[in-house]
Amino acid sequence: MSGKNRKIVMVQLSGGNDYLNCIVPYNDPLYVDNRPNVRTELEDVLPLDSDYAMIPSMSPVKDLFDDGKVAIIHGVGYPTPNRSHFRSMDIWHTAEPDKVGDQGWLGQALREMDPSGENVVAAVNFGAGLPRALVSKGVPVASVTDLESYGLLTEIDGKDQRAEALELFANMYSQAIGSGPVMDFLSRTGLDALKGADVLRTVPEKYSSNIEYGNNPFGKAMKGAAQVLTGDIGTRIVYTQHGSFDVHTNGVALQASLWTDVAAGIHDLYSDLKEQNLGDDVLMFVFSEFGRRVRDNGNGTDHGSGGVAFMIGDCVEGGHYSEYPSLDADKLVEGDLEFNYDFRGLYTEVLEDWLEIDAKPIVNGTYEKLNFLKGG
Repeated sequence: MSGKNRKIVMVQLSGGNDYLNCIVPYNDPLYVDNRPNVRTELEDVLPLDSDYAMIPSMSPVKDLFDDGKVAIIHGVGYPTPNRSHFRSMDIWHTAEPDKVGDQGWLGQALREMDPSGENVVAAVNFGAGLPRALVSKGVPVASVTDLESYGLLTEIDGKDQRAEALELFANMYSQAIGSGPVMDFLSRTGLDALKGADVLRTVPEKYSSNIEYGNNPFGKAMKGAAQVLTGDIGTRIVYTQHGSFDVHTNGVALQASLWTDVAAGIHDLYSDLKEQNLGDDVLMFVFSEFGRRVRDNGNGTDHGSGGVAFMIGDCVEGGHYSEYPSLDADKLVEGDLEFNYDFRGLYTEVLEDWLEIDAKPIVNGTYEKLNFLKGG
């Protein structure tokens, strides 16, 4: 299959997903020792094998793992971990741990896939605000909160009146082009928004599915992703985020609630794409900016370092990749799990072996691949 047909769905778990209360090392006594309060009871976990288990709220993802569709990437992080949400997420978005980057890794990938920026819906972000991962000069990205009501001037009933109003907007933007770099940028952005809105507003009416998504923000985003990806409009990247996973208090209940929505949404999207013969074309990439500290704080967990990522889809060779970091006290980094796999290796494999793009200029180097993709 050509890389031109392949698509990726990014699922950002914002706030720092608790690795230990997600993939549980249930046969390691240090898990209970370090988590006297914030842990899943061992009799309730969903064993993946003799060493690791998922929490009950991840049951739909566990079903996909059992079917060989989930690659669990252990110990993901980067050198000299940063425990700030903003800085750590920025590092993930730009692949620049040593400086503040000005371009997103996916934005650069989009520019390689569509150098002229002709397809204004090559990337669609579901949520408020544009993730820095998608930012790159000259790269249009459509941001949507609710696909069912998305569009410009949709409250105008008459088709002719709406077309006339939109034409006025387009003329206003077009006339400003050539009057300076700032106005050029604003005008082009405005025109891209007009084009993207008119393309995306047609997608829901073409969509048909037997899957009933959850009536929560993540479930709605996953349904939107299915509508866009099945709409044959040339979308290559869909970006979603959910959280906050910043469980300083009420850690167990909040983690369970968040994963209930995420796991169900992921399973629904997988099933929907499978039903519509797109299962081989879509890779889901689930990540968070860092894990949590090994020792609980009594009611929750604080910011940590080494974390976990997931690759999901028919294109994935399911199983465990890299190693679960040691819980031994002398192996921890200031009380945190030590990262043992650089996230830029994941980006390298996704870019080179899935999207067929040269990764080195984007990740600024050469990094080890794990070969989680079939045929990798």
